[in-house]
Amino acid sequence: MSTSAAIDNYTALTAPTLFVETNGIRFAYRRWGKRGRIPLVFNQHFTGNLDNWDPAVLDGLAKDREVVIFNNAGVASSTGEVPSTFAGMAKNAEAFIDVLGLRQIDLLGFSIGGMVAQQIVVDRPELVRKLILIGTAPRNHDAGNGQGHITPETAAIFGAAYNPPENLWLKVFFTDSEASQAAGRAFLKRYLSRTENRDAPIDEKVAPAQIAAVGDWGSRPGERFAYLKNIHQPTLVVSGNHDVIVYTVNSLHLVQNLPNARLILYPDSNHGSWYQNHEEFVFEANRFLNT
Repeated sequence: MSTSAAIDNYTALTAPTLFVETNGIRFAYRRWGKRGRIPLVFNQHFTGNLDNWDPAVLDGLAKDREVVIFNNAGVASSTGEVPSTFAGMAKNAEAFIDVLGLRQIDLLGFSIGGMVAQQIVVDRPELVRKLILIGTAPRNHDAGNGQGHITPETAAIFGAAYNPPENLWLKVFFTDSEASQAAGRAFLKRYLSRTENRDAPIDEKVAPAQIAAVGDWGSRPGERFAYLKNIHQPTLVVSGNHDVIVYTVNSLHLVQNLPNARLILYPDSNHGSWYQNHEEFVFEANRFLNT
């Protein structure tokens, strides 16, 4: 089977983990889907690796285009150090995109990945055609304490113990309602459904560096939203109406200050709104990217 044919036939559960090296960093990534359209590159959430994406979302989007997921430097099976700023993470992501030979991409960022994605667009506007920002925030954002740091709910949720450990994501991504928790249990089944060649776990250095980057992003000097005025790419902003990890109001700040942005706000949804509403999200995201 040719490489191109193999890409078409892989899924989130079967796509092999590949490696590419640049700037002394060996990046782990997976790439599959329908060729012919601009590929969609994903930037992952806090402490997430290649296996933390929802396969239903990945494969739903891969029906129309290639999808590329990767571990940034220092995360799980990628080598190197995790920078303590999103500017540093963006530079590493740009190096990864460049070494793959991708001259234009669509870009998706989830949570802190959305902060990295914003920085990539600022750094390299010619690289990005369209932008999807999910559960994320602009610089100097509102975490409830005026400093833009980790929300009190985030600290409490990540500070608790869970048995089994993956039940953490039921609190991070879903509300406490019966319907949302049922959607969360369905997500966990999908999340755990890749049984072969799963990614390496993250090490103890990842979370502190990513937390430092959140602090830096949330307390940057200068006019609060000025940089957003220069992001002219069509942008889809997605949030849950009860996001306690990155407060929902931050998505409103984004769409009010980005020149060409639209907002999807899902009901009874927390940080994982697009996983809870994966069928609707795939439909809306494909429509946005295909027009």
